[in-house]
Amino acid sequence: MSYLFKLQNYKPVLSLQQTELGIARIKDFFQSNLSTELCLRRVTAPLFVLKGTGINDDLNGVERAVTFPIKDMGDVKAEVVQSLAKWKRLTLAAYGVEAGRGIYTDMNAIRADEELGNLHSLYVDQWDWEQVINPQDRTIEFLKNTVRKIYAALLRVEYSVSESFPEIKPCLPAQITFVHAEELRLLYPNLTPKERESEYAKKYKAIFVIGIGGSLGDGKKHDGRAPDYDDWSTVSENGFPGLNGDILLWNPVLEMAFELSSMGIRVDKTALLKQLELEGKNERKDMYFHKRLIEGTLPLSIGGGIGQSRLCMFLLRKAHIGEIQSSIWPAQMYKDCEKQNIFLI
Repeated sequence: MSYLFKLQNYKPVLSLQQTELGIARIKDFFQSNLSTELCLRRVTAPLFVLKGTGINDDLNGVERAVTFPIKDMGDVKAEVVQSLAKWKRLTLAAYGVEAGRGIYTDMNAIRADEELGNLHSLYVDQWDWEQVINPQDRTIEFLKNTVRKIYAALLRVEYSVSESFPEIKPCLPAQITFVHAEELRLLYPNLTPKERESEYAKKYKAIFVIGIGGSLGDGKKHDGRAPDYDDWSTVSENGFPGLNGDILLWNPVLEMAFELSSMGIRVDKTALLKQLELEGKNERKDMYFHKRLIEGTLPLSIGGGIGQSRLCMFLLRKAHIGEIQSSIWPAQMYKDCEKQNIFLI
């Protein structure tokens, strides 16, 4: 079901032409800074992969991939990618990338099961990145240091936008604040996970929520994660499970926590087998990606995705992702958006 936030007196800060100029500048500037911070090299990514190999991601574990037959290969099925977490790790192995370095790519995807609205569309564009790490790097402190590097790139691109468009004032704090999902639950036991995120983000403006995918103290998950890319089960030095998380910013236009990135240290053999067991997905052990990981022929890594349209939406103070990217929307949404001065591309 599609949903549109009700906004009071929204007026775009930039014209359509200024918006397009801003999008181009943000994308060029940010990916350059991201690659420098994390020592990443750009690679070309697939739009689709073969079905049944285990390479495609199933995100929360329930989203259906867009599938089509390949005529010239006997109608074997291919799937449009949903993200590239597993593909990137295979690519790191194929390229022989050394520890401390990695890759990034422009990931374009179709997610047909998205609930359309201000934040979600059928079309997904993000920077997918992956970095090789050493066994001793599988710690919460290494995760935090990586988040800080990404956040440093965000601060620089925010400053660049304010220089290009003086009417847009910087709003991000100098530092990002870390909190575990279990700590959020204890702080706000009567709120939903999304409400907890908004309360905390409203206070600190930029936060990283650690430990997403496993059950919390009340037996419920903060949010879903597939069992075979992020490590959400390993107990780290902070005493809580999970070596992954989300970057969330306080969005001054929508007045809510705004997810910009999902990332984490990836599963090793032990975490993969444990998480497959916990999620009842042991049959995946026979898939190509999973076999490679269990056999030890894939490197340890950390990685994630950073929404391109999401970042532009935040920095250019837009109320709807359709003001940044061209997609398909329900007829009623076009009408409702126009009433709120939201003009979809």
